[in-house]
Amino acid sequence: MSKIFSAVLLSCLLNLSSAHAADDFKGSWTIMPSDDAGHVRFGLVHRSRGGSSQSESDWPVTAFQGLDLAEKARHDVQFTVSRDAGLIRCEGYLKEGNGAGLFEFAPDTKYVKAMDALGFDDIDDDKQFAMAIHDVSLEFARAMKAEKLDGLDTDKLLAFRIFNVDSKFIREMRGAGLTATDVDKLIAFRIHGVTPEMVRAVRKAGINASEDQLIAFRIHGVTPEFIESVGKLGFRKAEADQLVAMRIHGVTPEYIAQLKSRGMKDLSIDQLVNLRIHGID
Repeated sequence: MSKIFSAVLLSCLLNLSSAHAADDFKGSWTIMPSDDAGHVRFGLVHRSRGGSSQSESDWPVTAFQGLDLAEKARHDVQFTVSRDAGLIRCEGYLKEGNGAGLFEFAPDTKYVKAMDALGFDDIDDDKQFAMAIHDVSLEFARAMKAEKLDGLDTDKLLAFRIFNVDSKFIREMRGAGLTATDVDKLIAFRIHGVTPEMVRAVRKAGINASEDQLIAFRIHGVTPEFIESVGKLGFRKAEADQLVAMRIHGVTPEYIAQLKSRGMKDLSIDQLVNLRIHGID
């Protein structure tokens, strides 16, 4: 599971950090309307001699101090985004909710020491900038420490914010019957869409799938509906790994019904999978 996490996190961090930390954190910003009510699409680009970083996502309007989105005519703007990790100062123009300009990031010198006291070290200038963008607050860091998670470090704390792993999500997953203590698996749950509702539905269908198997269910399309369909065809005691193999090799309810119509009514799941592997339709 760590391989899944590492590949995704590496991709994110490559887009979030530049290679020349000695440079001032200055760059450009863009803003445009979002489909999500109460939010705008906000992007930041920081370039240095060592490379560049780019981030764009939906931000709540309340994150911007001094920004007036109501005025429709083109006008100059100055606004700030205040985070525990530092202050993002922006200036530029805005017209009908669309705008652009320049920004400067002023890191908070107390933040690194406070995070180190919580056990989150190795925060360089680039990472502090990323933690400001994704609002890795001291309160959030304390909350995650309180969850007693396995493998929680600075990079994974940042990944939690990127993929929206918070106390509410963790406790809902535990309420659905999972231990939910492995940070890599929690991130993978978010990446692949393993939700508390999905876990409860799988358990209700009689499948006691592990956390790794639940992730595999989402990757390969083992839905509660699929479980119910094959169950009606005589496979209500199918194991989690068997269900995954069925999806990987294309053993669909339609395929099973087709074979049954030809008189092959007592085939096991393993036999069905083997038939598909060998191209027997």
